[in-house]
Amino acid sequence: MDILNKIRHYREEEKQLMWEGTFAEYLEIVKQRPEVAQTAHSRVYNMIKHAGLKEDNEQKRYDFFGSEIFGLEAAIEKLVEEYFHPAARRLDVRKRILLLMGPVSGGKSTIVTMLKRGLEKYSRTEEGAVYAIKGCPMQEDPLHLIPQDLREDFFKTYGVRVEGSLSPLNLMRLEQEYGGRIEDVIVERIFFSEDKRVGIGTFSPSDPKSQDIADLTGSIDFSTIAEYGSESDPRAYRFDGELNKANRGMMEFQEMLKCDEKFLWHLLSLTQEGNFKAGRFALISADTLIVAHTNEAEYRSFISNKKNEALHSRIIVMPIPYNLKVSEEERIYKKMITQSDIAHVHVAPHALRAAAIFSILTRLKDSKKQGVDLLKKMRLYDGENVEGFNQVDLDELKNEYTEEGLSGIDPRYVINRISSAIIRKEVPAINALDVLRSLKEGLDQHPSISNEDRENYLNYISIARKEYDEIAKKEVQKAFVYSYEESAKTLMDNYLDNVEAYCNKNKLRDPLTGEEMNPDEKLMRSIEEQIGISENAKKAFREEILIRISAYARKGKAFDYHSHERLREAIQKKLFADLKDVVKITTSSKTPDESQLKKINEVIARLIDEHGYNSISANELLRYVGSLLNR
Repeated sequence: MDILNKIRHYREEEKQLMWEGTFAEYLEIVKQRPEVAQTAHSRVYNMIKHAGLKEDNEQKRYDFFGSEIFGLEAAIEKLVEEYFHPAARRLDVRKRILLLMGPVSGGKSTIVTMLKRGLEKYSRTEEGAVYAIKGCPMQEDPLHLIPQDLREDFFKTYGVRVEGSLSPLNLMRLEQEYGGRIEDVIVERIFFSEDKRVGIGTFSPSDPKSQDIADLTGSIDFSTIAEYGSESDPRAYRFDGELNKANRGMMEFQEMLKCDEKFLWHLLSLTQEGNFKAGRFALISADTLIVAHTNEAEYRSFISNKKNEALHSRIIVMPIPYNLKVSEEERIYKKMITQSDIAHVHVAPHALRAAAIFSILTRLKDSKKQGVDLLKKMRLYDGENVEGFNQVDLDELKNEYTEEGLSGIDPRYVINRISSAIIRKEVPAINALDVLRSLKEGLDQHPSISNEDRENYLNYISIARKEYDEIAKKEVQKAFVYSYEESAKTLMDNYLDNVEAYCNKNKLRDPLTGEEMNPDEKLMRSIEEQIGISENAKKAFREEILIRISAYARKGKAFDYHSHERLREAIQKKLFADLKDVVKITTSSKTPDESQLKKINEVIARLIDEHGYNSISANELLRYVGSLLNR
């Protein structure tokens, strides 16, 4: 019953949003809210901006795309700032077809679908309200009623520019139904809907021999010619092509580059002049955002054909590469799993991360920068701190290859292999090893992988496995240490107190006895040796730590466990080294005694409660880490 109430509420809300009045009344609305008369491109830009914007490290993040598109902030920013924003300002960019180019399963179709669904919702808001001449099959802009000679005066009075001419049908209706009285023409509020073909259209080419241009521009209704007497009577014409129905909104042109040339000719006039020819009528004005999408191979083939030169300059290509951040790739997989029939299956923590590491490695290109291997590059791209590298280095890496991210393994392949692993295992839980094994087995069946790529991909699976091994060991060792973060913080604070005393040649005071003590050299070296700091290098390392602390203090930031990558690693390794033997004995014992069994149960409970495992995946993790520590 709850859903029925919501449906009723939705219906009532739509009735409240409806509006109908004369053109004179509509002008009052335009005077108060000029945004109702905005162009299609402006409407899309304002819709994106209205959803919210965050700026993070000079990177703009648009909330409109945040729920579906992950890791493509730079590509989205370029799309919005270099296409939608100038197009909204009526610059020449709006006279171009937007072509999204990228690899399969990279997010192109998702972006287009989001724009469509977004426009449908936005047209139901006050900010996105759209008004049209009532009874017009093209939901024509009412301001087209204003005669050309008066448009300059209208702009001075209302601050709104009017472009485009009244369609042949509305021109006839103005004379016959309203006696030329523009102010009496009925205007109504409309709501964009792809299903109802209002303001949103989709054109998909089929066989060039059978497809009719009428699919784009509409056609003559021969059954009415006897009634109206002429094919040039606009009432005898069906304005039901995709360009007609997408007027004031957007049209998705699927597989545009595979389309027959005669279909593309109409786009030449539409993009440049904002009109198209249909039947025996004057040019018909249309205000439509045309979005197409394609892959790189098709685009290269298209531009190499000299016949398409006229269209080249009327297309703006926006590259939509694969995501190159491991953490964002994980989010993509989680989203795809949530939307699938395998959402009920427990995927162990880090299983998707292992798959994401493999995927990202296949998409990255070897850097020419000294000291940067693919793993370091992957970590830098994901926002991790890598000792010896900074933001300048990251910017240089991103600028090395313009085509980075346009090839590699696509997310659909990974989800297919995860599905395969679930079906094969026939248990309600899978782990990282199951996923990596399935990814490896599927490489032979992947249609577009060369032998050379296959060898590289097998190597990347091995790297992902090693990365997961480290993650798994740390996960279990953290579970063995009660309050791991507190232990790490205590150890670090102790180390820093000793380092400060050592560098300043001071003594420490025992908190219990109050007596003065020399810095604990044994403690400091036990931590520093974990990351290979030699006896000769210890002084420089300790001074570097103090410099980092003072730099943080100057900026008003607190220096913590995560502030220095190498120190964090050293603290981590020291904690785990002290624990390793306990973990090794406990996890690998085939017949654990009572105390070991109690410890195992505590660790499993902690893995379930604090780390997101279930009983199956937690037990599998303990067995696996036990085997790793015994190698």
